[in-house]
Amino acid sequence: MANLIECEDGDLAREAALLAATAGLLEPPAGRKRGDLLRYLGPAFVASVAYIDPGNFAANIQGGSQFGYRLLWVLLWSNAMAILVQYLSAKLGIVTGLSLPQNCRRHFSRRNTILLWLAAEVSAIATDLAEFLGAAIGIYLLFGTPLLEHGFSRTGALFLAAVAASVAVFAILALQVAGYRWFEGGIIGFVGIIGGCYAIEVFLVHPHWGLVAFHTLVPLLDGSSKQAFHDSIYTAVAMLGATVMPHVVYLHSALVQPRLKELEAKDDRRARGTLSKMLASRRRYLRYEMIDIIIAMNGAWLINSAMIVMAAVALANAGLATPSIEDAYRTLGPLLGPAAATIFAIALLCSGLSSSTVGVLAGQVIIEGFLDIRFPIFIRRLITIIPALAVIAIGLDPLKILVLSQVVLSFTLPFALVPLLLLTSRRDVMGDFLSPGRIRFAGWATVAIIVALNVVLLGQLALGG
Repeated sequence: MANLIECEDGDLAREAALLAATAGLLEPPAGRKRGDLLRYLGPAFVASVAYIDPGNFAANIQGGSQFGYRLLWVLLWSNAMAILVQYLSAKLGIVTGLSLPQNCRRHFSRRNTILLWLAAEVSAIATDLAEFLGAAIGIYLLFGTPLLEHGFSRTGALFLAAVAASVAVFAILALQVAGYRWFEGGIIGFVGIIGGCYAIEVFLVHPHWGLVAFHTLVPLLDGSSKQAFHDSIYTAVAMLGATVMPHVVYLHSALVQPRLKELEAKDDRRARGTLSKMLASRRRYLRYEMIDIIIAMNGAWLINSAMIVMAAVALANAGLATPSIEDAYRTLGPLLGPAAATIFAIALLCSGLSSSTVGVLAGQVIIEGFLDIRFPIFIRRLITIIPALAVIAIGLDPLKILVLSQVVLSFTLPFALVPLLLLTSRRDVMGDFLSPGRIRFAGWATVAIIVALNVVLLGQLALGG
């Protein structure tokens, strides 16, 4: 059942209404226990880590400190796009039984497959470099002061933090060896810590909830001056560009495979199993995964919104034109107390460690899927550690590398989104699980918006911002 090409008319109608019936999706399918739903939660939470990585920290801090609550609406629309993209990625994996890279290898020419692989590798390496550096910065913020007091330079302290981050990421990757549920549980734990930290930060800053709600729902830019308007567009585009990450577009289609294999094994053990029953089990899995995506992506949206709210209240009047992550850490302590700064650093550390781990896993899915080879995940981690350690050892500014990585990802994003839309729009790939016309339209519109805004971002960067 590598490619499911048959579906009953009634089932197709239910599939067409899948995204629209959000309220209904939040309840388990009829005749199923809630425990069944809990067993399916996990893949989207792993993917959601990319939406709260160190790049999001930097973009959201800048947006909140410069424009207050005004750009909260960008996160709402970015989240809607993220839900659609991750749903299509998961759907491709569930329907075909193959990841996005494997589908590219099967359905595209060898020349195009190699081109897509090269672009995917660039995005995976750039992402992993940035997220690993974010973990190192988090450790440095928490433990760097004692090292500096004992004579270490900032570069030396950051290098030791990077080594510690390497050990921590290897430990998290070991959960993958124990089983996918252990790994997913560990990542969900990190997401929970990040969310808890920002819940505390929001409680400490006492935001104006009326303004928060207004700017979340009403799209506005800063029109106080021509420069402010220009800067608010730039920041909004940067926030959107930091949201949809190419590596988790590849990864999500692979994360659903372990549970799909379990379903296939159950189908094979049924003496009277039929094609319609197997199709029904995949339709049920797709519906469960949509619930998983809605919960996980909305959780990431709330965390991102909390970042902007915190920056809007605590940093907007701090006199910092474009505060960095380290500036935010140093500012929070005097304003809200040492606990606020520590909580911020803990959230950054958890973000860096979890997103770096997920980045390594995505890199493995990319190289194995496009090239059809087995590649040990720990070797992949060693390969990606070297560039990060080299960047820190020669004294390059990690924060500038974070910004550069976002530019690289802007170039590589279309190489993930366009193949995904092409494949999910092909009947020979999806069969009668082909997405309805409105979903395909929304998907192509999302790709067009993201690509266009990233072109604007790159143009502004080329012109000096």
